[in-house]
Amino acid sequence: MSGPWDGRRLHFVGVGGAGMSAYARAAHALGARISGSDAAGGPYLERLAAEGILDASIGHRAQNIPSGGDVEVFYSSAVGAQNVERLTARERGLPERARAELLGELTAMRRTIAVAGTHGKTTTASMIAHALRAGGMRPGWLVGAPIGGGLANAEWGEGEWLVVEADESDRSMLSLSIEIAVLTNVELDHHTAFSSLAELQDAFRAFLARANEGIVVWDRPELVALSATLETPAVEPAGTKPVGTEPVGTEPVGSEPVGSEPVGVELVRYDARDLTLESGGSLFQWRGQQVRLAVPGAHNAINAAGALEAARMAGADAAPSIAALAGFHGAGRRFQLVGRSPRGALVYEDYAHHPTEIAATLRAARTLVHRRLVAVFQPHLYSRTALLAREFGGALALADAIVVLDVYPARERSEDHPGVSGLLIARTSADAGAGAGKPVYWTPSFADAQTVLGMLEEGDVCLVMGAGDVDVLGHALVGAKHAEDAR
Repeated sequence: MSGPWDGRRLHFVGVGGAGMSAYARAAHALGARISGSDAAGGPYLERLAAEGILDASIGHRAQNIPSGGDVEVFYSSAVGAQNVERLTARERGLPERARAELLGELTAMRRTIAVAGTHGKTTTASMIAHALRAGGMRPGWLVGAPIGGGLANAEWGEGEWLVVEADESDRSMLSLSIEIAVLTNVELDHHTAFSSLAELQDAFRAFLARANEGIVVWDRPELVALSATLETPAVEPAGTKPVGTEPVGTEPVGSEPVGSEPVGVELVRYDARDLTLESGGSLFQWRGQQVRLAVPGAHNAINAAGALEAARMAGADAAPSIAALAGFHGAGRRFQLVGRSPRGALVYEDYAHHPTEIAATLRAARTLVHRRLVAVFQPHLYSRTALLAREFGGALALADAIVVLDVYPARERSEDHPGVSGLLIARTSADAGAGAGKPVYWTPSFADAQTVLGMLEEGDVCLVMGAGDVDVLGHALVGAKHAEDAR
């Protein structure tokens, strides 16, 4: 395949993840010769191989890096400095570069909409891509999951716009060239990367400052304040304000902004106005028009409002954007239906790995429940488990029955966090649900969990949550290998 990157040779260490596999797709589309490896196989690698993009090596070895002195080695943030392929790159004098550098290159080639925030990035970015596609704008996208409708997690596209997730966990969001910045929310999550909420807020403020055309931010004072010194005074999108909220300093559309003259960057605050939650979906008002969603929960309605504002700012027409979101059934592993258990329970999987996300997802799932809501949770990272154990317990107590697995370590080591396991969250869940007599099960292994989950019956909704490999358990409960990209 020919393209502007003809002649470049790129090797990806950790290419099986959602982000790195997306960048590999883009590099291939641009004409680069690519290779890569990962510690284990998975659905992203299977799809890359099936589409003839990359046949990755399984297992990290020095010989995985192609011969020659012109190979550029890019590594995932989950791959440490002592990884054998990174060591080999240094020994051979090859460029060894973080994934953020590559994403910075890619965003410099297109007008970019970057979606940042602690929660909701993948869903909001996916919605934006669908809205732009519906308007015939042929966008590219680099997103942390398949975006639904049978579409992969990345496509370079032929239009002028590129939609990307802007990740704060490794500060890669500060390496991007951005036309439109979207900020969904700010909450301390990556405790090893940020020592305080104030430090995290500074990082998001710097992210917003990179936008040179527009900023789209959830209408909360603490979020608007992050852009207060950067932009034209904010204006309220047309529509009824949510009951009980009166954003400070907001001027309705059509009024004269108060303060300094515009500096060329538009700031728009969004929310789901006049929201009505339905079974499996919602209705809300956006700029005088009704929007209907087929994904449940107030959080998804808010995500949709932000997506519509970003698409509008990029030039998309409202009608096809609204129609596209009406047909959106979720991104991969974001409240995704896996199937039915042998006795008829509905099994969903979700990437939720923070207490706020878990609570929002369980509240959304409650609209579908006829009998019991069963939460299965795999904690992600020892550091997060130790710091937020009580908050996790309170969130999980929204379910009728709770199953807690052991921690998925990702880039951390258990020996560095003595005494930390999923049992901490099982105990806080039991404390939080004690008054209601909710059963809590501590099941360190998937096999243990499957035994307990034999209790699932028709009318139950089982929600399998976590950012690790817990999706394997979800598929096992219904006998499926992988969930479809869309329902």
